[in-house]
Amino acid sequence: MKKLIIVVPAGQNNLSSVVGPYKFFVKANEYFKTRGLPRVFDVQLAGINEKEELYDGLFSIKPHTYIRLIDKADFVIIPALAHHNLLEVVSMNQELIAWLKQQYNLGAELASICTGAFILASTGLLDGKSCSTHWNAAALFRQAFPEVQLQTDKILTDEQGIYTNGGAYSFLNLMLYLVEKYYDRETALFCAKVFQVDIERNSQSVFIMFNGQKDHMDDVIRDAQHYIEQNFQEKFSMEELAGRFALSRRNFDRRFLHATGNTPGEYQQRVRVEQAKKMLESGRSNVSEVMYEVGYTDLKAFRGTFKKVTGLTPLDYRNKFSRRSIAVVKSD
Repeated sequence: MKKLIIVVPAGQNNLSSVVGPYKFFVKANEYFKTRGLPRVFDVQLAGINEKEELYDGLFSIKPHTYIRLIDKADFVIIPALAHHNLLEVVSMNQELIAWLKQQYNLGAELASICTGAFILASTGLLDGKSCSTHWNAAALFRQAFPEVQLQTDKILTDEQGIYTNGGAYSFLNLMLYLVEKYYDRETALFCAKVFQVDIERNSQSVFIMFNGQKDHMDDVIRDAQHYIEQNFQEKFSMEELAGRFALSRRNFDRRFLHATGNTPGEYQQRVRVEQAKKMLESGRSNVSEVMYEVGYTDLKAFRGTFKKVTGLTPLDYRNKFSRRSIAVVKSD
């Protein structure tokens, strides 16, 4: 039987991403047993400390064992961390980081949930590889780990025995993926039904709320960001915008991309799409009205840009998230 370890980092403050994986694999083992099949994983929680207090002491986790007592694991899951002190928690877990690197070198596979990617990336094992995490932590992650290929639109990544997933409860999709891989499709479908998880979901783009990266030192580019945000409905070229700030187009594009992670044109698109999302969520305007309101005149171009950013067409987004649609569901 393989040994699956769910680690409990020092300073851990997210209960669901510890309990969730534990319940998933226990349930998968139970289902295998009903079919006359042996358990795939022996599931244990392993920590740095004897106990971790969560949510100001409201809950606590007492791991089964310590990581230092485990010579070799087959699979290790790193849960999400508290968003407000990610780098501080990383600094508290140097023992865990070294242990994870050792386990991978011994043949274990590793998976991070949401912001658990910060601990996984600290091992250096993600350098040059794809990774997902919560979109709200993306800017800090890119600053801390520039060698990692961050893809926040992805629900999960799978590369060379290392798995990562997006934010919050999207970890349930990673659990389904792993259950199907290590058990079988039938067991994954069973777990999807028991835990009521959409097994086909493969992107978190639709949930991303764009908030342009402004935590940088380039005051001119920050002013340009504010200008775009305040004038997103207006028609102006990027050459005109660069000239407004006394920069050549080439230099403007270079500095904008370096500071924000987007080209000026991409930034304008993201600002417009974010405003369109809010209008579609309100349900008071149709797609054409929204298109004109956010500065587009070509429906095909608007639809294409919107779908590229969110993964849904404007109409599908409106049907999924508008207040009117939610009210209809409630009344039904």
